[in-house]
Amino acid sequence: MSRENITGLVVILFLMIGYSIWIAPSDEELAERQRIRDSIAAVEHEQELARQEALEQEEAIEKEADEIEETEPVETEEEVHPEEDELREKYGVFSGSVKGDNEFYILENDVLLLEISKQGGHIHSVELKEYKTFDQKPLKLFYGDEDEFNLNFFYGNRLIATKDFFFEPHFDESYLVDDNNIKVEPGDSTYFAMRLYVDTSTEDDPKYVEFAYGLTGEKYMLDFNISFIGMQDVIASNTRHINLDWHINVPRQEKNRDYEQGTSSIYYRFSTQEVDDLRANRNDSERITTSVNWVSFKQQFFSSVIIADNNFLNAELNSMLFDDDNEDFLKKFSASMDMPYSPREDNHYPMRFYFGPNHYQTLSKYDIDLEMQIPLGWGIFGWINRFAIIPVFNFLDGFNFNYGVIILLLTLMLKVVLLPIAYKTYISSARMRVLKPEIEELNKKFPKKEDAMKKQQATMALYKKAGVNPMAGCVPMLLQLPILIAMFRFFPTSIELRQESFLWADDLSSYDSILDLPFSLPFYGDHVSLFTLLMAASTIIYTKMNSQMMGSTNQMPGMKMMMYMMPVMLLGIFNNFASALSYYYFLTNIITFGQMGVFRKLINEDKIHKKIQENKKKPVKKSKWQKKLEEVSKERAKQAKRKR
Repeated sequence: MSRENITGLVVILFLMIGYSIWIAPSDEELAERQRIRDSIAAVEHEQELARQEALEQEEAIEKEADEIEETEPVETEEEVHPEEDELREKYGVFSGSVKGDNEFYILENDVLLLEISKQGGHIHSVELKEYKTFDQKPLKLFYGDEDEFNLNFFYGNRLIATKDFFFEPHFDESYLVDDNNIKVEPGDSTYFAMRLYVDTSTEDDPKYVEFAYGLTGEKYMLDFNISFIGMQDVIASNTRHINLDWHINVPRQEKNRDYEQGTSSIYYRFSTQEVDDLRANRNDSERITTSVNWVSFKQQFFSSVIIADNNFLNAELNSMLFDDDNEDFLKKFSASMDMPYSPREDNHYPMRFYFGPNHYQTLSKYDIDLEMQIPLGWGIFGWINRFAIIPVFNFLDGFNFNYGVIILLLTLMLKVVLLPIAYKTYISSARMRVLKPEIEELNKKFPKKEDAMKKQQATMALYKKAGVNPMAGCVPMLLQLPILIAMFRFFPTSIELRQESFLWADDLSSYDSILDLPFSLPFYGDHVSLFTLLMAASTIIYTKMNSQMMGSTNQMPGMKMMMYMMPVMLLGIFNNFASALSYYYFLTNIITFGQMGVFRKLINEDKIHKKIQENKKKPVKKSKWQKKLEEVSKERAKQAKRKR
């Protein structure tokens, strides 16, 4: 093995050791990981003890029931009530609440209409009064008998599910506007409770499970409290937690079903304030063994969120797609959470519900990271949206312009901010055009493929001597890229654009179809979006103009084809996107054309050519790095001569 090979292996070894040290977790990170593992182990151990205690208690109760059954006297035929006995055997002290007539109570304010079911005591449906579906029907976040909100706990050896029982309402009747309809006016609030009573409950010794709803006049957020009152001798004494299940079928709200389905998901926030979500484009599930602050059933523009002020112990989440032929529903969302329970006292669980739009300012004011559900992009792209685009957009929105006009003004403002970058880009392209004849001479001088390296070296030498940086035009484009990507995330998520019309587009948050096709084309769809066509056409024109301005005659054929294929690919991608996005990119191209025309009149290319010729006469300045390399090279040459 040669000395060079040994040296290379040693360098690689040191690099690997250094990298392993660099990525090794710190003592604080190791301690935090150990703390999380210890917490998870403690929770799992506690759950296992609770399960063992429950099994032991069930066995003891069954044994006691068998002994009682052997000693009880046989009832006479007149005293036998098989159906009641069966209910009592199955539900015990809750059997009196199994039968009943279901009724619905309406609880509403200026923005919400909640339908609360007597069976289960839960919210059966939620309507947002200020919004409509794409086909102008009342917009309901969820509805239907398949939706469930349910508490599970053990009474003796019986598993009790609150969805099986009828609750009793308790409320201030002064808010009744008609039968079972309770309305809260702006600036006011009310308290509405549903209670599941135990058969042995009395006025002096109340025993019940309560769902209490607190609604304020003009808010999307409502208080929600779960209470267990006087249940110490009812719920199994070894109970350490109560399980809460929430399941809904997510109804379709928007014109573009596929896009809405692909942006609907379950989001959740850990007690450590980190927000995460399930994958939206497939069936997905997650079992979370640490505490969770809130769980959100998030759609494209609206969310249903349950928030536990004292956190849930854990959560098991599931998201399942409905088939494409289901036009009414998108997904089935499920969440199962555990709450700590103390069997020796009354238990209260302060919570909140949020039923409303995914509006950035509305969500951010609650200060619990609900706005993180809005996919504005990660890193710098999200910062641009949060701290630049959204504030400017809201400022313009305050003038009550049409949203098409607002997008135009926003585009103009951004182009003004980026004007220095655009100017430098044009100057760079002008310098390249001036050098075009000399570049062509080099192409003629080195026509052979084997001379490609010589031609490249000669070209770079020419650029250096003329003081031209061929990459100068790329840097400004890279600086603009974050804004373009930020806009790509902003427009499809902006609820302000929902169902807002402009020109031929009836909804700027969805595609603008001018022709519905009788078939669906792969990668394109079943409609023709005019804003997307205009965007693609203007992009092709811009590509051609830019190529001519750069004076590129020696581009590789594959690269040139790729430049023109890109607008065609965008045509397929953007055809199903928000028309506001295609409209914005179209405006960007049109304004760029205007800028290029102004620059062409203002910039004298003869002066640029003269300046380049002057630069070529000057001695080429060497950078410190080049000087250092030359010194090292000379030193090696001297050492080689000495050895000889």
